[in-house]
Amino acid sequence: MKSYIILCLNLLLLVSCATESKKETSDADEQSDSINIKQVVYFSEAQIKNAGVETGVPVLENVSNILSLQGKIDVPPQSTISLSFPLGGYLKSTRMLPGMHVNKGQVLAELEDMQFIQIQQDYLTAKEKLSLNEMEYERQRDLNASKASSDRVFQQARSEMETQRILMNALGQKLELIGINPARLTASNIHKSVSIVSPINGFISRVNVNVGKYTAPTDMLFELVDPRDIHLSLNVFEKDLSALAVGQIVTAYTNAEPSKKFRARIILISKNLDSDRMAEVHCHFDKYDPALIPGMFMNGEVSVSSNRALTIPENAVVRWENKFYVFVETGQEKFEMLEIQPGTINNGKQQIEADKIDHNSKIVTKNAYSLLMKIKNTEEEG
Repeated sequence: MKSYIILCLNLLLLVSCATESKKETSDADEQSDSINIKQVVYFSEAQIKNAGVETGVPVLENVSNILSLQGKIDVPPQSTISLSFPLGGYLKSTRMLPGMHVNKGQVLAELEDMQFIQIQQDYLTAKEKLSLNEMEYERQRDLNASKASSDRVFQQARSEMETQRILMNALGQKLELIGINPARLTASNIHKSVSIVSPINGFISRVNVNVGKYTAPTDMLFELVDPRDIHLSLNVFEKDLSALAVGQIVTAYTNAEPSKKFRARIILISKNLDSDRMAEVHCHFDKYDPALIPGMFMNGEVSVSSNRALTIPENAVVRWENKFYVFVETGQEKFEMLEIQPGTINNGKQQIEADKIDHNSKIVTKNAYSLLMKIKNTEEEG
């Protein structure tokens, strides 16, 4: 009797295990079916029309890889001028503000000081004295020729004339240095003020003076920029240096206006790397734009290579759970969602890679997200 009971218990245990195993198998099959269902969506002809769904085929074409870089607008040292004045003085007037355009020779400010008057006085005095010395020299030369004057007196007259000539020329150079033409200076047009003029055509980037301020020769009064040589300085990692070359085209844009493009060309690639293993790439704009301001942050894109690849409209790619998909029409009113590896985007075309997609595949190219929304809704209802 005891053996019979043990036998029955064993039989019940075996039946229970078999039932449990069959249930697990059934659950796994249902889960697998659920996963497959999630990747397929059915759209009737009316739904396709109402949602505006359109299909197309991928195109096999040459695709350029884009290298994205960041940098800023820069000005070379020879195009930046720090304007000072060789003599100290009080600022009499100025109307300059940062950003103003100026022309070469345009008056930026006026300085006045007693020493300006003194230099002009010294020059005119030296000029008159030189004239007197020249006449004395000629008189002593004639006397020396007839032996009515000694050689020593004649040589002394010549020395005084040359010394005075040197003094007058030196004072004339000082006058030119402060913007006064000595050839036009007379006793009737001595000025107490002098003008500071722009040496270039460009714009003012900094103003460090105000009316009434005393400026020393070491003070920087204005900073001017010559826009003809404004260029773009981009930072590139060491690993990407080999892909760049002088002459390559760069498309630059700002974060504020990404749709406004500026065309530039690489003119120099630095051979020095900084602590971040990055080098500078200098680019010259094809056409200067007043909107380009030194120090402005900019992005740059460079086409570095070209290869054949499948491309589809950018709107055909949908993103779900941090992955990228497209919908492929696999039958009448049936669309399968396939994962793809996205590549570069250029002119609205997206480069893609996928095992089950070729140039004959019919892909949803418009309103693909309406199919994705149906999949999500079906998942939530389930």
